[in-house]
Formats: sequence, C-alpha cells, structure tokens
Amino acid sequence: MNPLLKNFVSRLVQAGSLNITDADGQVHRFGDGSGEPVHVVIHSRRAERAIALDPMLAVPEAYMDGEMDFLEGDVLGLLKITYQNFERGGKEALVMKLGEGVRYVFRRLHQYNPASRSKRNVQRHYDLSGEMYRLFLDEDMQYSCAYYPDPGISLEEAQRLKKRHIMAKLALQPGQKVLDIGSGWGGLGLDIARTFNASVLGVTLSQEQHAVAQRRARESGLADKARFEIADYRALTGPFDRIVSVGMFEHVGINHYRTFFEKCAQLLADDGVMLLHTIGRTSGPSVTNAFIRKYIFPGGYIPALSEVVPAIEKAGLIITDVEILRLHYAETLKAWRERFMANRAKAVEIYDERFARMWEFYLAGSEASFRWQDMVNFQIQITKRREALPVTRDYMIEVERRLTATGGAAFPDAAE
Repeated sequence: MNPLLKNFVSRLVQAGSLNITDADGQVHRFGDGSGEPVHVVIHSRRAERAIALDPMLAVPEAYMDGEMDFLEGDVLGLLKITYQNFERGGKEALVMKLGEGVRYVFRRLHQYNPASRSKRNVQRHYDLSGEMYRLFLDEDMQYSCAYYPDPGISLEEAQRLKKRHIMAKLALQPGQKVLDIGSGWGGLGLDIARTFNASVLGVTLSQEQHAVAQRRARESGLADKARFEIADYRALTGPFDRIVSVGMFEHVGINHYRTFFEKCAQLLADDGVMLLHTIGRTSGPSVTNAFIRKYIFPGGYIPALSEVVPAIEKAGLIITDVEILRLHYAETLKAWRERFMANRAKAVEIYDERFARMWEFYLAGSEASFRWQDMVNFQIQITKRREALPVTRDYMIEVERRLTATGGAAFPDAAE
C-alpha cells in the first residue's frame, strides 16, 4: 500500500472495522474491530496515490472509475467510519481541513453565478432524464428535504407534510399572487394553487422541469392558476403577496446573496411574506465538497446561517421565524438511496455504470453529511413589516393541522 495512504488511514481510523485490500492484493486492517465491517479493495497504485493526496475527491472518483470496490459493506458504511473518526480530531482531521482551507481561498470564484452560468449549472443536474429521477423520488417529484415528524412514515407522506409545513408558514390567503423561485417539477406550486385558489408563478432554469410542470398544470386543470416559466429570478417583476423558495438558494452562491434578497425585497408586497427553505451548515462558513462541486452541483454552496442573515438585513427585510430541521434530510436521503439502489440497473440502462456509481456515492455521501457532519435545513420566514403576521406561531400549527386533517383539500373560503 502507498505508505502515505497507510499512515493516513492508520492514524485516522481508531474506531470501527475497516479493511483495505491494496493494489498488490495485501489486506490491511484498521480500527478497533467494532461496528459493521467495511472491506474496500483498491485496484491500482495510481488510485492509492490519489486518495492519499486528496481523499475527499479521489475516493469518489476511484469508485466512479471502477478503481475501488467494496468486498464488504458499502459507501455509507465507509463514510460512517470516516466521519465518526473525523469527529475525534487529531492530525489527520487537521490535514483534511487544511485541504478545505486551500479551496476556501477560491470559493468565491467557484460560486460566481451570473445568469448565463447559473443556467448552465442548473442544466447539468436538473436536465438529466426525468426517467432517472423517477427511479428514486416520490410520486410528486419533490427533490428537497421531506418532513419526518415520525421516521417510520413513507417518503410520499413525508413530502406531503413538508409542503403543508411550508404552506402553513406562508400564512396564505385565498386568491393571493405567489412566486415560487426554483419551482422544480411544479408540485408545491400546484398544491398552493389548488388549496388556496392562488395565482402561482413558478420559475426554473431547467427545460426538463419546466416541461413537466407545464404538463402537470394542464392535466390537473390548474393551468389558469399555476403558470411555470423558464426565467432567472433577477429578471422578474412583482409585486407578489407571497414568495417561496425551496432547494434553490443552494445554487445562488455567496457572491450573489445580497442581490438575491434585494430582488426578493423588490418583488415582495409591503404586507407580504416569504419562506426560504435551504440546506445549511451548523459549523460556520466553509467550502463546497470537492466531489459535489465537480460532478453534482457546480457553482453550488451550502451556507451557514451567519452568511445568510446579514444579506437579509441589508436588503431591509425582517426575519420573523427560523426553524432548523435536523435529521429530516438524512431520512429523506435514506429513502432516495434505497429506492435508487433498488432501481440501480435501470439507472445503468439510462446512462451507464460510471453514472450509477457517481449517483450512488452522491446519495450516500449526502445522507452521511446530514447524519454525521454539520448539514441541516433552514426554514427562514421573512417579511417587510413586523405586523404582517400574527404575533405568535399558533397560526402555523392551526393551518398545518387543518391541512393534514382534510388531506390537503381546498380551504372552504378558497373556492371560486
């Protein structure tokens, strides 16, 4: 085994059971033998050397390229051992953090997302085959964190509860104009239009998502209430009574936070309400994982709350409520990963083995980051006037319970 790699792993992995078969066929054992065992085989010395120099990027690349395989355990098991030992600190954890420190210097360049670049970045991920996304998403095609008050509920139910949780926080009233920034395949916008007889504009930069959302609006008889466009949020005009954005802010980039919230302030009516749902980190400003930035979400970044709040304040907006969703996305990703693995052969048919390995690592790595690292979800409620909402949170609970009790049926006073 490459001596640098052997030294690194032996110092990092103190707990757990990790076996590595190197390129020469020799087996090396690391950890104290506790927990579920993981056995990795590395097929080439080139891969050993790359992993020793940059494990955060080289491990997933080696797996994607078939230079690393699992004889026992899987990607999630490997990451569990790594991250739980990483929390123990030590020199090896510091080395990995130093590697992130180098990337930190260039993070603003990596997150430079003018309108043209934003569209290209979105198309690389969201314009993949809709058939591929249907392999693992719920029936409504919700590609963001679900809401799990009980981890035993189905993915479909958790996604329905997520939408109701958000609608309750928006304090929607019948007939309002609603903007959905990053509307995906249209599920949330359609539910808002149906439930509250609202006029919804959903915007996306994905051709694939736009086509599906438009078709769904027509087929559900909501085309006159829910309209979907391919548009950058910076090109929109208002005002809107409500603005919602779910899973889009991760693509904005720190260079553009001020622009994003200033534009939202322009678009939001004076008595309006906005709800921002985004992945966040609890450990302060950092960098995008090298594998995720290169292969999954180019231009993306997961913010710390301390990076978001100043931009909201400088835009003249008021934060009226913040909720931190912990472990909800871990459960969501677990469901996605299990469904993807059950349909993995179909993913290979749609693309190829390398793509399937890439997505396998992406889904497992993302789940691991919410279980054993610092990833959470922020839901930030925003207004322009402090009197725009009731002074207690009771209305959120009441509306959410009402929506759940009626199965999301239209409010009686929302009928035409």
